[in-house]
Amino acid sequence: MAKSHGSPLEVLLVYLKLGVSSFGGPIAHIGYFREEFVVRRRWLDERAFVDLVALCQFLPGPASSQVGFSIGLMRAGYLGALAAWTGFTLPSAIVLVLFAYGAGSVSGPLGAGLPHGLKLVAVAIVAQAVWGMARTLCPDRERASIAVAAALIILFSGSVLSQIGSILLGAIAGLWLCRAAPPAEHGHFAVPVSRGVGFAALIAFFVLLAGLPLLQELHLWQGVAVFDAFYRSGALVFGGGHVVLPLLREAFVPPGWVSDDAFLAGYGAAQAVPGPLFTFAAYLGAIVNTNPHGVAGAMLGLLGIFIPGILILLGTLPFWESFRKRTGAQAAMRGVNAAVVGVLGAALYNPIWVSSVKTPGDFGVALLGFILLAVWRVPPLAVVILGALGGIVLALLGR
Repeated sequence: MAKSHGSPLEVLLVYLKLGVSSFGGPIAHIGYFREEFVVRRRWLDERAFVDLVALCQFLPGPASSQVGFSIGLMRAGYLGALAAWTGFTLPSAIVLVLFAYGAGSVSGPLGAGLPHGLKLVAVAIVAQAVWGMARTLCPDRERASIAVAAALIILFSGSVLSQIGSILLGAIAGLWLCRAAPPAEHGHFAVPVSRGVGFAALIAFFVLLAGLPLLQELHLWQGVAVFDAFYRSGALVFGGGHVVLPLLREAFVPPGWVSDDAFLAGYGAAQAVPGPLFTFAAYLGAIVNTNPHGVAGAMLGLLGIFIPGILILLGTLPFWESFRKRTGAQAAMRGVNAAVVGVLGAALYNPIWVSSVKTPGDFGVALLGFILLAVWRVPPLAVVILGALGGIVLALLGR
């Protein structure tokens, strides 16, 4: 069961640690969250965690940030949710704003080896998450087969929507194959969001989506157009943080707000920082050649790109809780949970493995990280530091 009644300060401190150490992109963040909140702190159990991941994979917005926001909400209410979002988002946002102000760049073996070592840490983190979740959520041949099928769909499809499609097929397969499994216990996914708040959040989501373009036509303030560009990108993106980057390019480069070279430079920096890729909006808001820009523009960008995902999440959570308690829904969720394992397994191979493990030395660093996490139970932050050092050593050796 999920443990509640924590403090917002407690949540903030935990998420600040994750915000400075969670390298590797959205899928790797799921692995970090599982290790921190399911395995180490036991704030919620495995099934509740994967149900939450499945919901956030369905919704538009940054899935890993939505998962983190929800865990903070369950732990310490609305202030806990705000603390979770702040702690996880602020570190990378600050780094990207400093980059926008030209705070230098690292070159040589350090510049090449450091990000590469952090990518190898992501291999270890995601491998540990897939291994642990598969043992819990795919205990029989039916669910193991659903996981494999979901992975194959994603690996052989070039579509961004294949992730959502594989989860939908997992739900259908669960209704057919997973009804005989023992019923899941109830009450371990309670969130302090009433249906009234849920309805209000959904209304706000759609009012902003439809109303901001109309407000632009009044030409009251240039910031409305910039905010709308961020909001629309965050509201219409499915498939994780990487997908939002081309949407942002289309919103900011053709109108001339940001040059293509500046956009690509920020894109590269966003790949190298921890935390959510959506913090790329802070960089764009800081360099946009209209008002507001600088720190004010960065804040406007962060709010604009994250608010839609938070609103749609708050609007869904109260109804998700009642839905998942139904017998048929539980069978479907067993299939969905197995499909999520397959989604993570496919992501472990592509893009995480194929973009990181190129040499025997790379494999050695990733394998060491996996053993330290899965067998020795070393804290993820320590593994991040060791992986970064390993990447630098490999760069110095030319391997």
